[in-house]
Amino acid sequence: MPQPWQDTSLSAEDRAAALLSSMTLEEKLAQLAGVWPGSEAEEGEDVAPLQHEVSEAVDLDGLLPHGVGQLTRPFGTTPVEPAEGAAALARLQTRIAAGNRFGIPALAHEECLTGFFAWRATVFPTPLAWGASFDPALVGRAAELIGGSLRSAGIHQGLAPVLDVVRDARWGRTEESIGEDPYLVATIGTAYVRGLESVGIVATLKHFAGYSASRGGRNHAPVSIGPRELADVILPPFELAVRDGGARSVMHSYNDIDGVPSAANPWLLTELLRDTWGFTGTVVADYFGVSFLELAHRVAATRGDAAGLALAAGVDVELPAVRCFGTPLRNAVRAGEVDEALVDRAALRVLRQKCELGLLDADWSPMPSAPAEPAEAAESVESAGRVGLDLDPPGMRAVARELAEESVVLLADDGDVLPLAPDARIAVVGPLADDPAAMLGCYTFPRHVGVEHPELPLGIEVPTLLAALRGELPGARVTHAEGCAAPGPDGSTGDPGAATSAGAAALTAESRLAQAARTAADADVCVAVLGDRSGLFGRGTSGEGCDAADLELPGDQGALLDTLVATGTPVVLVLFTGRPYALGRWSRLLAATVQAFFPGEEGGPAVAGVLSGRVNPSGRLPVSVPYASGGQPWTYAQPPLGLRGDSSSIDPTPLFPFGHGLSYTSFAWERPEADAAEVPTDGETSVRLTVRNTGDRAGTEVVQLYLHDPVARIARPVSRLIGYARVPLRPGESAEVHFTFHADLASYPLRADGTRVVEPGTLELRLASSSADSGVRHTVPLTLTGPERTVDHRRRMVCETRVK
Repeated sequence: MPQPWQDTSLSAEDRAAALLSSMTLEEKLAQLAGVWPGSEAEEGEDVAPLQHEVSEAVDLDGLLPHGVGQLTRPFGTTPVEPAEGAAALARLQTRIAAGNRFGIPALAHEECLTGFFAWRATVFPTPLAWGASFDPALVGRAAELIGGSLRSAGIHQGLAPVLDVVRDARWGRTEESIGEDPYLVATIGTAYVRGLESVGIVATLKHFAGYSASRGGRNHAPVSIGPRELADVILPPFELAVRDGGARSVMHSYNDIDGVPSAANPWLLTELLRDTWGFTGTVVADYFGVSFLELAHRVAATRGDAAGLALAAGVDVELPAVRCFGTPLRNAVRAGEVDEALVDRAALRVLRQKCELGLLDADWSPMPSAPAEPAEAAESVESAGRVGLDLDPPGMRAVARELAEESVVLLADDGDVLPLAPDARIAVVGPLADDPAAMLGCYTFPRHVGVEHPELPLGIEVPTLLAALRGELPGARVTHAEGCAAPGPDGSTGDPGAATSAGAAALTAESRLAQAARTAADADVCVAVLGDRSGLFGRGTSGEGCDAADLELPGDQGALLDTLVATGTPVVLVLFTGRPYALGRWSRLLAATVQAFFPGEEGGPAVAGVLSGRVNPSGRLPVSVPYASGGQPWTYAQPPLGLRGDSSSIDPTPLFPFGHGLSYTSFAWERPEADAAEVPTDGETSVRLTVRNTGDRAGTEVVQLYLHDPVARIARPVSRLIGYARVPLRPGESAEVHFTFHADLASYPLRADGTRVVEPGTLELRLASSSADSGVRHTVPLTLTGPERTVDHRRRMVCETRVK
């Protein structure tokens, strides 16, 4: 007869409570921490902060009698064939469940920022590319596929998306973020959450909160931010993903805000997240984040103190492995220093989530509940390992290709070179032209783990731009030269063991430049392929812990671009990067500029398609591209004093603004109409705009809606995004775009406690092709009437949009 916690006729809350009441303190604590098998045995560089300094040997046999809460990165720690990994995970889960008296398996989590973080799995574009697509529906479809692949291998929780709004592009993790605008981050990120959750994967929002606003763009640095900026910029993406996305997990950030570390902040993790927003899932620690309260923030003297602070604040699960929530926390509870009720609170949340995932059901099986082809025929652990598991099927590659194509941004085009002539003599020059790494961000398996295994093949096909362009234009004569060393923190490739001696590097640099100049001079057009090489903790030019001193092109790439321009051959600059770089010095010298943000395994063909004209570019900038490296940090949503003015010698105006992007066709925007010119402070109105493709090829326009509030009681951004729509049109075709503007979208945090108000007065809606004044096509004046309203997390946060 099933135990009460196995009775599926009861609610998850009741089942979890019944199980909790039967558990010892040690058994409850076991559910509050992860185990990272194999991490301590892995040699080489860290893949998590202080991994080898903080990690300790795992005594799995000693842990089993009490149980195991989570399994950390069973696929993303070492290379493993997918089917073998799934079989090994199933065997381990069987062992874990058999080892404790309640038969509770672990909850397995994995990274999934650019797809399933596993060898041989599809690598999708990085989140900054999601933002460039301005396409929540497609991002949600990608997330659904990613979630399905996770589930097919026995994973329950995905550590994504990153909802940190970019505040300083020098920050290395800019590539992991969706953009500099909170509305874009909120809507794209929430779509990703919905996609994961729709197939039963627990989505984990990170990093809560303020991580991207670190001082100087330095990873893990303190955050100096006011409560209104926190409420207006940093928190809304998390708020929407919890409320509308249904996210079931949140990961605290490493940083402190005004001296209070997020992992020890009860206002953030309990009062706001749970009591105000109504979040009912689990709060998990960023890796070693609980230990950092003792070792880095120094707000705790011992492991037990750190555990007590985190638990009281609202952290439920210590990841990636038990260090503080085990014996140190048990001893603190036994000594009366930590209330056992806090342990019960966290354990109940964990058990409730395991119940929701079916892990407490009487008929639970270690085999994945919804395996993908062709492993669905497997009926046992052993047969699963023999059948195989395809984590990079054609359907996933197709969506990765579509997302990559939509994310490519045509920044500039003089109209004379692009699309490339099919019979042109094309010099493809640059250190990233024939390098698969150009497509891959730091949270892809090849760049995160694979670099530690140089003998390992990529496991997936990643066409380079050079190869893709030759395939795209078979009638063209395509030549190639590197031009300079691949970007790295020291001018090397950025990969272990790849640096050369200083003398050899100098000779190589001189000869490479000369060869590049000859190759370009002998061509009709030169395609310069430059950008970043992703890595971790200083082992790349972009990625976690790879923060930039400035926004100049890394290494010798600026000098190479100067050399190519000097040949007189028209130069098309193609950038594969994890952040924007200052391009002002070449703004009038290039024939065209194409930006791709680590576009994934299909990024080479996607960019080649844009260069050939097969793909009409529709990407828009999720981050501003600066003219010069100075004046940072800067984002577009500035109050008047944040813009160019006579009071400073620094002009922060970007070369290409947020939302900018060109097309190979042209569009006409007819004058919009609004249902009403006056709207109550609790009302709404509809704005309609007709867009027509006036060119000779199919294309997609991205209509953006910005709000301008001329007068407010606190300094407000001159303009901020509140809606957008992708409008695909054939030549001569038109479509009507409807935006439903609710007065709640004009709310702002008036008081320091984050209280938001909607006040009566004059507003202006700006229909625009970018955030710059020059991008505004039409304005719609509105007046809000009636009393001032106070709004909370139940306010309207999304502008409903329809295209018909």
